[in-house]
Parts: sequence; C-alpha cells; structure tokens
Amino acid sequence: MTDQNEVTFDDSEIIVSKTDLKGKITYANHVFMKVSGYSETELLGKPHNIIRHPDMPRAVFKLLWDRIQQKKEVFAYVKNACKDGRYYWVFAHVTPTLDLHGNIIGYHSSRRTPNRKVLPIIEDLYAGLRQIEQQATSPKKGMAAAGEHLARVLAEKNMGYEEFIFSLDGVA
Repeated sequence: MTDQNEVTFDDSEIIVSKTDLKGKITYANHVFMKVSGYSETELLGKPHNIIRHPDMPRAVFKLLWDRIQQKKEVFAYVKNACKDGRYYWVFAHVTPTLDLHGNIIGYHSSRRTPNRKVLPIIEDLYAGLRQIEQQATSPKKGMAAAGEHLARVLAEKNMGYEEFIFSLDGVA
C-alpha cells in the first residue's frame, strides 16, 4: 500500500509538535524528527509549514486554521513532506493551547498513523480540491473556490468536516 517515497511510522508512535501563535515550532518530539528527517535545531523556530506537502489543498489548511482560531479542535488527514523529499501521511488532531483566561497562546498537534483504507478517498478529495485551486486566477480565489466546493460536498452529505472524516472509517 505504501510506495518507496512514503515514510511510515508505527501505530504505537505519536508525532507531537507545538507552535506559537504565528505557527512557528516551539516543540517537536523525537518521532516528529525521525519521520520528517529534520533535527530539532532545523525545526525549532521555523514555520510549521516547513513540512507542507504540495499535494495538500490550501482550503483544508484554511478550514483547520479557522476552526482552531475559534478555539475548536480539528481532526484531519494530512500529507506532510520530509526533508529528503519523501512524504508521510498522518491523522492529525490539532487544538489551540489556552492560558488560564481562555486566550489562545499557541497550538498543539498530535498525529497518529492514518487509516490506510481511507487514504484513497482522501487522496481523491484532495486532488479535486487542488485542481480547483490551480485553475483559479489567484491562490486566494483558488482557496476560496476549493473551500466552497468542500462545503458543498459536506452539505450534500449533511455532515460537518469532522463528522465526514470519522464517517470514512465505516466506509473504507
């Protein structure tokens, strides 16, 4: 199911990272470093999008950022890029980190191995969103159009994003 360009990790491992409000990495656990191929020095202080894979639709990241800035958690399948050009899939759980007064002071992400049976469905969805983004006259318009398409897909299924993501376990 994997190819030579995909890096996998054990089901018992969890990739953990924390970022500040601007998305700069403040913590990366050893599993994150092992899987991504980056050292702690190469990760700390860098934007978390250092691992953004070009196959990931911008619309999915916009949805993620919109939700966590509303102090909501989000679950998502994400394809990340390794330092050496390979990639790895994760099932991410991203949450805002709050202070004692309820103010967002950073973000926390725990990433587990993905359900391999769900990945073909996610890959098709993401490829369609990326195509919409690439056909637009600007990145901003593309992200908006892809976001609208995703909203229509979810409305047709009468589901929110997380409900859709979790429903895939029963489909695949």
